[in-house]
Amino acid sequence: MGAIHLERALITPTTDGRVGLIPFVTLGFPDVQTSLDLILEFQRVGVDAVEIGVPFTDPLADGTTIQRASAHALDQGVTLRTCIEGVAELRKRGLAIPVVLMGYYNPILALGLERVTTEAASAGVDGFIVADLPNEESGPLRALCADSELALVPLLAPTSTEERIREASELAQGFVYCVSLTGVTGARVNVSDQVVGLVESVRKNTKLPVAIGFGVSSREHVEAVGKYADAAIIGSALLEAIAKAPPGQESVQAGGYLKKLIGTPIGCGVQS
Repeated sequence: MGAIHLERALITPTTDGRVGLIPFVTLGFPDVQTSLDLILEFQRVGVDAVEIGVPFTDPLADGTTIQRASAHALDQGVTLRTCIEGVAELRKRGLAIPVVLMGYYNPILALGLERVTTEAASAGVDGFIVADLPNEESGPLRALCADSELALVPLLAPTSTEERIREASELAQGFVYCVSLTGVTGARVNVSDQVVGLVESVRKNTKLPVAIGFGVSSREHVEAVGKYADAAIIGSALLEAIAKAPPGQESVQAGGYLKKLIGTPIGCGVQS
C-alpha cells in the first residue's frame, strides 16, 4: 500500500497499451454502504485506482454535481473519519486497487495531521489529494505522509506557472493530477486542449504517471486523454449516472458506464 502502490498501478496501464481509469465517488452518496459496494464494483470492472471524496461544507473546487453529493453525505453524518473507516472495511472485503482520499484541508486539520496520516495508512489508504492546500503550505502534511509512506498528490492547472509546475512535480508522490481546465469540476462536451502544454511541462520534471481530470465523461474523452497522459479521472459524470440509477441498481449502472469508458487498449501517453 501507499505511494509506490499508487504509482505502480498507474504505470501498468501504460505498459499494457491502454489508458488508466480512476473513478471518483463521494462516500455517503447515495449512502455509505452503497458507496462501498460501488467501489468494489469499480474494481470488478477493471479500474486502476479510486478516489473517495471526503464531503466538505464549502467545496470551492467542485461543480454542482459533486457539491450536491457532498451535501447529501454531510446530511448523513459522513466525516473524514467515516471515510478512513470505510477504506478499512473495503480492504477487509477484498479491495486491492489503490485508494486516494480527495477533499479539503480543514477536516484534516480538525482531526489532526498526525492522527489522520497514521490512521489512514493503517486503514489501507494510499494517498491524499487536498484541493485547497497550496504547495508552499503543504510541508507539514507532506512530511507526515512520507513518514507513513502515503502519497500527497498535487493538483496542477493550465494556469500554473512553470515554477509551480516544477516544484509540485518534483515533490509529487504517486502521480500528478492535471486539471484539464480552469474553474470547477463537472462533465463537459470536450476536454480542454490547454492541458497538453501542462502535461508536457510536468513530464519535464517528473517520471511519475500523469492523470487528467475535470471534464472527463465519455470514451472519446478517455481516448483524448490517452494521447498524452497515463490515466483519466472521472467524477461528476459518474455521480450523475449513479444518481439516475433506480434504488438498488447503482452498482450495475455505474459498472456498465465505466466498462464503456475502459473499452479496449488504445495506446496512451508514454513517458520518456
